[in-house]
Amino acid sequence: MTDLSLPPRIGSLRAALPFWMSLVFVPMAVAGALWGGLWLALIPAWGFLVMSLADAISGARTDNPDPETAEALLVWYRLITLIWLPIHLGLIFGGLMVVSWTAHLSLVEEIAFMGGIGAVSGTVGITYAHELVHQRTRLERTLGEWMLIAVLYGHFKSEHVIVHHRYVGTPRDPVTARFKEGFYHFFLRVLGGQVRSAWAAETGRLARRGRPVWHRSNPFWRYGLGALGMLAVAYWIGGAFALALFVLQALVAVTQLELVNYIEHYGLTRKHLGDGKYEHTQPHHSWNAAHRYTNYLLINLQRHSDHHYKPDRRFPLLQTYDDVDAPQLPYGYPLMILLALNPPMFRRRMNPLVWAWRRRHYPDMSD
Repeated sequence: MTDLSLPPRIGSLRAALPFWMSLVFVPMAVAGALWGGLWLALIPAWGFLVMSLADAISGARTDNPDPETAEALLVWYRLITLIWLPIHLGLIFGGLMVVSWTAHLSLVEEIAFMGGIGAVSGTVGITYAHELVHQRTRLERTLGEWMLIAVLYGHFKSEHVIVHHRYVGTPRDPVTARFKEGFYHFFLRVLGGQVRSAWAAETGRLARRGRPVWHRSNPFWRYGLGALGMLAVAYWIGGAFALALFVLQALVAVTQLELVNYIEHYGLTRKHLGDGKYEHTQPHHSWNAAHRYTNYLLINLQRHSDHHYKPDRRFPLLQTYDDVDAPQLPYGYPLMILLALNPPMFRRRMNPLVWAWRRRHYPDMSD
C-alpha cells in the first residue's frame, strides 16, 4: 500500500496531478455559458482570489526535483500541455458559437463571457504555449505556435526564443521592463517592439542562410495566414460581432501575457562587459516566486529564474532559489498582476526590492 504521508515520486500520476488543475476552467466556462450572471465570475475569482488565498494558506513550495530526471518519467506532466490545443480552440470557438447561436445571455454577459475565455487563453493557453515552443520536438513547437496564433500573437514564439532569452536584462530586449516604468507605458512599447524585434530576428536568420524575407520558411507566413484563418472562422460563426469578441479574448490574453512579462524582469539588468557583450544570464536576473498553488496552475512559470538560467529544462524540473541567489516576488503572479495595474502602488512595493537587489549583486550601480 502507498504511504500517502510520503511525497509522491516525480514520475507518478499523483505527483503530476496538481499541474492539471487548469482543467477546472472548462466546467467553469460551461457554467458561464449556460447560466451567465454570477457564474461568469467563476474564472476570474478562481484565478485571482482562490489561487492567491491558497498560496497564503499553504506557504511556499521550495522542494527541488532532480534536474537530471529521465524524460520518460515526465509523461504525465507533458501530457497536459500536449492535449491543451484542442481545449484552447474549443473554448474560444465554442464560446463564440454560444454567444452567436443562442440568445439567453445579455450583451454585457456575452462580453464578460468572452473576456473570461480570454483570461483562460492567457493564463493557460499562452503559458502552455511558452513551455512548448522551448522544446526540441517539432510537434510540441507546432502546438505551442498554434496556441499563440489563436490569440493573434504568433510572433511571440520568435521574439521570446530568439530575442528575449538572448538579450533579457539589456536595452536590446523590448520585453524587459525598465526600472520605474509603469505597466501601461511598457504595454504600448512592447506591442510594437516585439513585432519589430521578432521580424528583425527572423529576417536576419533568413539572410544568413541566403534567403529572401518572402521565403516560405519565414514563420511570419504562418503567423499572419494563421491569424487570418482564425479571424475568418470567427466571422463565419457570427459575423462582425463574433469577430469583435474573438479580438477581445485575444486582447485579454495578450494583456495578461504582457503583465506577466512586465513582472518577471522589472528593474533587473545584466552587466555590460563592453563590445556589445553582457554577462551570462544567471538566476538573479529574473524574479522568482515559490508560491505553491499559483505555480501548480502556471506549471512552474514563477520559477522564472531557473527558466532563464536553463531554458531547455522542462517545467516539472525547474528549480526554485532562495533570496540569496534570486530576487523574490512578494506575491504570486495573480496578485502581482493586480498590483501592476496600479503603477504607483506597484512602484512603492517593488522599487525598494530592486534597490536591495542592486546592493546585493551590483553595489557599484548608481542608476
